[in-house]
Amino acid sequence: MTTYKEIFGKPIKVLTGDPAPTPITYTVTVSDPGSGNVYYIDGVQTPTLELYEGNTYNFDYSAATGHPFRFATAADAAGSTEYTTGVSVDSNITTIVVASGAPNLFYYCTNHNGMGGRALTPASPDEYTGQIWYNETTGKFRSVVAGGAWSSATSLPATTTNAGGAGIQTAALFFGGRSGGAQKSTTLEYNGSGYGAGGAMGTARNQMGTAGTQTSALAATGVVEGPSSCPTESEEYNGTSWTAGGSVSTARFASGGAGTQTSAVIAGGRLGPGTWSAVTEEYGGTSWTSGGALNQSKTLSSAITGSLTAAVAFGGDGNPPTAAVDDLTFYDGTSWTEVGSLPGVQRNGGSAGPQTASILFGGSTSPSTNAFRFDGTSFSATGSMASVTTSPAPAANASDNNTALSMGGYGSSAYLSKTEEYNFTANTVTGAAWSSGGNLLLARRGSGTATNSANFTGLAFGGNYPAGTDNTEEYNGTTWSEQNNLPQAITYMGGAGTQTAGLSFTGRLNPGSRIDDTYEYNGTSWGSGGNYGADQAYTGGAGTQTAALGVGGELPPGTDLTTSYEYDGSSWTAGNAANVPGYGGWVFGSSAGAVYGGISGPPTSLETELYDGTNWTAGPTGIFKNDNGGAAGTYPTGISFGGPDTPSDNETQGWDGTAWSTRPSMSTGRRASGSGTSTAGLAIGGESTPGPNSNATEEFTPETTALNYKNISSS
Repeated sequence: MTTYKEIFGKPIKVLTGDPAPTPITYTVTVSDPGSGNVYYIDGVQTPTLELYEGNTYNFDYSAATGHPFRFATAADAAGSTEYTTGVSVDSNITTIVVASGAPNLFYYCTNHNGMGGRALTPASPDEYTGQIWYNETTGKFRSVVAGGAWSSATSLPATTTNAGGAGIQTAALFFGGRSGGAQKSTTLEYNGSGYGAGGAMGTARNQMGTAGTQTSALAATGVVEGPSSCPTESEEYNGTSWTAGGSVSTARFASGGAGTQTSAVIAGGRLGPGTWSAVTEEYGGTSWTSGGALNQSKTLSSAITGSLTAAVAFGGDGNPPTAAVDDLTFYDGTSWTEVGSLPGVQRNGGSAGPQTASILFGGSTSPSTNAFRFDGTSFSATGSMASVTTSPAPAANASDNNTALSMGGYGSSAYLSKTEEYNFTANTVTGAAWSSGGNLLLARRGSGTATNSANFTGLAFGGNYPAGTDNTEEYNGTTWSEQNNLPQAITYMGGAGTQTAGLSFTGRLNPGSRIDDTYEYNGTSWGSGGNYGADQAYTGGAGTQTAALGVGGELPPGTDLTTSYEYDGSSWTAGNAANVPGYGGWVFGSSAGAVYGGISGPPTSLETELYDGTNWTAGPTGIFKNDNGGAAGTYPTGISFGGPDTPSDNETQGWDGTAWSTRPSMSTGRRASGSGTSTAGLAIGGESTPGPNSNATEEFTPETTALNYKNISSS
């Protein structure tokens, strides 16, 4: 008899539930079963955990704060030290992002021995691909199915087609292209979450031959509009700026490129109106030399991938009369060889990966949402793109055909700003996005919020300049409910704290006087706290009720401030001044560390500042101003969003502790207030310009993954 294990190499497992998706949060409690206190994880006594490499796990020990939850390579860290790789601790939550190659671990209490258990670190959740298990809870046999699918990611800041692409899905480069009727020199760096600014190209151009990575890219020839010329020059990118490289022998546009900055090939293209090319040139990092000609004259654009000595070209746009072709050709560093045909004629598609493990997507076939994986011999259809896409910029340096990235392009008679990510995995990937939450009962602008609220809970109070309101509302993740009012009607105050421990300080009264009053909220009613350092309004606020931070603001008549103050639950103490005067700025963090931006003192700028608990220093320039907008975050990561432009801003940017990059935009542009974290943010109310006050609530969720479970049946 042949067993399942003999066929698939995996035994059938018995589990109480299904393998967990990522990220997952466990609740950690402590109880004494009769032999002393031990940890309970989601109610189970010291279970053996399976924490998969690359996944994120949160252990919330808020109900056991006297028993700090940590990891080590030995029980109770005996004979070892605390394991800290990928581990962070914030507000009684220990988070671990399991590193590749992580050893099997033990979880333990730093204060007491004998409380913990084991934490195994299997290679990947894909380990469950093809694995059958019996779920004791549902009474069903289950398995995980791997498959390919595209998901929406953060859009480009502007619609762009015929741009260059390089790198991989989580570290890509986007440069040049055509937008608004003109070519561009813009460079953007993609980090897997959003786009950040890179150094501009020396010459604005589009339809280039490209190669390389995010920090070592190559752009050759292309077209410069206006004079309608094709430059012979190439440019090299070093992760910061572009510099001149060697010149090609044959100037052209719409050629295809593959390889690295120091070992590249470009082939095909157009020399001008009605003239196609079969020329191939090779780059060694300094100069270009002739290579073997293509089997026919055609353009390739982004439909070539691989390396100098092992490239693959998919289809192309043939010589007049213009027609897409279905040729599949290989380059070996010397000559091109036709090795087969595509599933259909194809031109202006995107591609990524090495010659024998690549992916082809989009293009001007019908429909041009198709995608195919190629194994060096044959094609297999995989998940379709969300919409028609031709001439995208791909991240072509992928190591295989399990991931891909498509940026911009052209579709449905319009330039595109969309970004799509492809993953062949056992996980279902859902892109980051804003979604609608429950509406405020009272539309408001200039309100305060409990900025440190988490898990899509919220507290909004006051606002509605110029008359002002004393109204207070709580959000439970679904709906808002009215609570006891503030002691007086206030607008444009600073806010901090959580839904059950909120803080309101400073603000503006009708008809315009400023106050230094502080009010504390206990989940039911407001009481007085210590007065702020000055009578002012438009103060930025962050932190908790017992560790709050206020910065900036405005004194009448229009004096912008740099002052900052810290609150300890009883009184405010002056801290060091920020560097840039301003009012209405957004802040996320606490008195121990914060990020400050959206500084509206004239002139409004993209400057940001970082606070280390003592001093303010200049931070990297933001991508969007988001002045008079909102923020959400727990230092050192966060997002900012919204603003007052006409029409009102809906842009969002994210800070990862090192750099700013774009995030998906809100549905409704407005001067929203903010609260929450970078993984569970709230945009609350605000004012649309032009337009009335808003009662909208939007919820921000980052990219998530979940295992693709399937029930097994006999049919």
